[in-house]
This record gives sequence, C-alpha cells and structure tokens, in this order.
Amino acid sequence: MEILAEGKGDYLRPDPDGFRAWVRDHKPRTLVNKLMGEQEAITRLVSDGDYFAYDCNYFARGPSSLIREVIRQGKKDLWVCGKFTYVAAALLVEGGCASKLDIGFVGFGPWLSKAVAEGRLQTYEYSNVVLTYRLQAGAQGLPFIGVRSFGGTDGFPNSGAKLVKDPFSGKPVVLLPALNPDVSIIHVHQADIYGNARVFGTGIAHVECALASKKVILSTEEIIETDEFRRDPARTSIPHFVVDAVVHAPFGAYPGTVQGRYASDPAHVVECFGGMMQGNLKAYLEKWVYSVSSHEEMLEKRVGWKKLQELQRRETIREGYSV
Repeated sequence: MEILAEGKGDYLRPDPDGFRAWVRDHKPRTLVNKLMGEQEAITRLVSDGDYFAYDCNYFARGPSSLIREVIRQGKKDLWVCGKFTYVAAALLVEGGCASKLDIGFVGFGPWLSKAVAEGRLQTYEYSNVVLTYRLQAGAQGLPFIGVRSFGGTDGFPNSGAKLVKDPFSGKPVVLLPALNPDVSIIHVHQADIYGNARVFGTGIAHVECALASKKVILSTEEIIETDEFRRDPARTSIPHFVVDAVVHAPFGAYPGTVQGRYASDPAHVVECFGGMMQGNLKAYLEKWVYSVSSHEEMLEKRVGWKKLQELQRRETIREGYSV
C-alpha cells in the first residue's frame, strides 16, 4: 500500500495479537464477584506509565470519582486519551499524573501551554471522532482503521495517522492506528457485582472503550441483581467478561450530571473552570481531592445531602434515561 503522507507524532503501537493473548490469559469468562472500593480498584488496576482512557467527561456521566482517586493516589506518567473532555485532562496534568496527552478536545487554557512549555507534557493532536475510531479498531481486533476525515488538517502532522492510496479506488484515505488502552474507567447507570452494566440514553464510546481495553474499572450509580440483566439482556451495554472491577459510587459523576439521575452543580463547575482558565488548579485539587480520603467523604464534607437532593430534583429529563 502506497503511503502518501504520515504524521510524525508518537502513538501507542497497535499489537492486536498481543492484546488478544493478554485478554485470553487475564480475562475470566466466569461470573466472578468484582465489587470493590475505589481505592482498591485504582491501586490494583492503574499503574504508573499506563495508557489511560475514560469515557464521557467530568461534567456529563464522567467517572469523576475515579479520576479524583487516580489523582489522590498520585499515579504518574499516564498517557491520557483526551476525547470529548473539558477539565479532566487539566486535573490529571496539574495533579502530576499525566505526561502525554492524545488531544481530541480539551478545555484549553494556561494549564496546557504552561505544562508543554515546561516539558511536563507532550501532546499529540487528533479529533474526538478520530480517537473514537481508534478505540473502535482496538475493540474489533484490527491494527488500523480507515476514515475519510482528518487528512489535510493541522492535527495530522502531529499524529500517528497515515495518508495512503486506497488500493480499491486509487483515492487517498487516512489510516488510524488502533488503540488498546492499558486501562479504561467508565461510569454507568447500573451494574451487577460481576461487571454487567447498563448505560441509559445516549453515550459516546463506552462500549468501544470497554472492549478495547486490557483493564476496565466501572463505577456505577446502582448495584442491581444479575437476574435483572437476564430478564432483559438487550439492555446490557457492557458485558461482565471485559470488566475487572465494579465500584459502587452513587453521585460518582459529581459535579457533572448523570442523565435521568441528577443534574450538574453549576457553582462547582464554575469553580473548576475558573481554576483551569487561570492556570492554577492547586486550590481546587486541595479542596476536592487531597483534603478528603474518598468520594464518600467528599460528598459528606464538601457537598452535603441537601445539595445532592437539590441536584436530583433539578434533573427533569427522564425519557430514555431510566428503568
């Protein structure tokens, strides 16, 4: 196949056969109780140097409690898949956790330019859909996937993509390297103790994230019985055999929303965005991450039940997002 142009950015090298072998050797197909606390899940399954992905963002069904635990534990040298994200990437960089960032969309600000200028962060440019396609290729066991976008953009030269001559039509087409993260974290509406999970309503790439990753940590609003999944298997979004840990985390997406469950907290969102745009998230991280030992303690000491009830009342859209 003739290569017409190629990006010069670094990328996680595809190894579909190696990924297949890893899954075969490390993913039991039997029903194993995977319920554990957030501290244990992050300690056991997120390692320094991992390629780290998360689905959705800090303000919309994002795995926010797990992201805060990653920062609290001081994980280092993570390569982050920054698709459809706003402040989570900034928090991971400012928390000293991320040293590489594949950028689809992030909330740009002084934090990013400062981290790059100081040599603390390397960035590689893609787009939201391109990173999602890379995960799709990884989920399908392919080494690459062809797309009809991204070629000719400013991001292409700083990516791992290649422009090739399509052997069928002779026209140029972009090939993207498949992506198999070391670990992905995903927040869901419901799960059982074995890792079967439901995401209601719209989503982004929770299925692709789960199927493409070596290790998967789910946080869930609600633990339900496995019989519920058996009674209505068509509503299962993520199957148990790709999941490694299940964390029961009501309000796990706070300060963001979980559609059908609770609305976001505008005051908290403004506080977080303010720190990001000022390039100083130290006060935010101290208040919401380091000064509390867990998600539960944060909700109790920093939010309170009255505010949480208010967020539940403010979530008025139910169609398609609830049982």
